[in-house]
Amino acid sequence: QVHVAESGGGLVQPGGSLRLSCAVSGFNLNFFSIGWFRQSPGKEREGISCFSASNGDKWYSDSVKGRFTISRDNVNAKKIAYLQMDNLRPEDTGVYYCGIRGFTTVQQMCVSNMVDHWGKGALVTVSA
Repeated sequence: QVHVAESGGGLVQPGGSLRLSCAVSGFNLNFFSIGWFRQSPGKEREGISCFSASNGDKWYSDSVKGRFTISRDNVNAKKIAYLQMDNLRPEDTGVYYCGIRGFTTVQQMCVSNMVDHWGKGALVTVSA
């Protein structure tokens, strides 16, 4: 059974930084994309950043390009994804979800929200 768990959310002041982590267990495909999605108050969930383990491609939404960095690792048989968020703005507030899917491009995942397994989300609040 696949389990996806996000961590690292919290309250931060504008201009500050946070790093989110996503740990995926029970997912045995080697060709996959993993990504971060955000649901802000009153808005639909949208792709923020996705990473292809198949070819190393990365995708960022225009709203976070240059401020957020996605990376990934394998630790103790778990697939790990990180989202380093710098220069945070109040409009970055929302619930951040991690998702994973096999044989998917970063565009399919982040633009079309093609995800097979979701985490429960981590709340990020950017406020003075």
